[in-house]
Amino acid sequence: MTRPEDLPSSTVAGVGDAGRGFGEKPLAQTAVAAAAIRDLIGTLLSLEHDHPAADEVIARCAEWQRELAPVTPPDNAPRIGVGAEDPTRRLYLDHAFDIGSFNPCFPEYRFDHLDAETASGTVTFPIPYEGPPGLVHGGFLALFFDCVTQQQNCAARLSGKTRSLTTTYRRPTPILTELTFDIVRTAEDRNVVSTARLLLDGEVLCRAEVVTVALAPEQLAGSAYGRRRTAHR
Repeated sequence: MTRPEDLPSSTVAGVGDAGRGFGEKPLAQTAVAAAAIRDLIGTLLSLEHDHPAADEVIARCAEWQRELAPVTPPDNAPRIGVGAEDPTRRLYLDHAFDIGSFNPCFPEYRFDHLDAETASGTVTFPIPYEGPPGLVHGGFLALFFDCVTQQQNCAARLSGKTRSLTTTYRRPTPILTELTFDIVRTAEDRNVVSTARLLLDGEVLCRAEVVTVALAPEQLAGSAYGRRRTAHR
């Protein structure tokens, strides 16, 4: 099971996440739960027949939802902007850095090198991201590229909305296989242009060009983020 101290860090090669200002960090408990949920989904997708433990999963999930829902804010709108101080709204978690580490709907990846011009790292897509047999769904690959390029932008403190994302698929991308990625990033006038590749043993499987608006964090529409309250109300 993943422990909080095992979670990936964005602080690599001098570009860190300290004081990043893109929302609150997730609870360590949430991140550990995300890893367990992702593994469980992969196991459930691999079942060939009904099993009593799966019935228990269904029942326990409903029970946990009933128990946890009352201690969450009643309004699911994020606590940002003019609503940043509204305690009835949902706390917005930082989606700029390592989102897959706390949200199992997103791919989990790790940077080995990260600076303002270049970046590289590794990613393994588990069974929940499968499309064709044994291969990653193309939509998840586009999502992956958006995540890693925007993380680099946010670490460099110059990011914004995605203007365009063009993905070129050259070879099928396998699941359950460690892959490498690299990014070359250039700031041009009002845009940031990132060219990223996903590789297996040095062979390019797919590549993407991502163009985003070049804005400092304080210029972003949701730059005012609500803070985590000290206790439940």
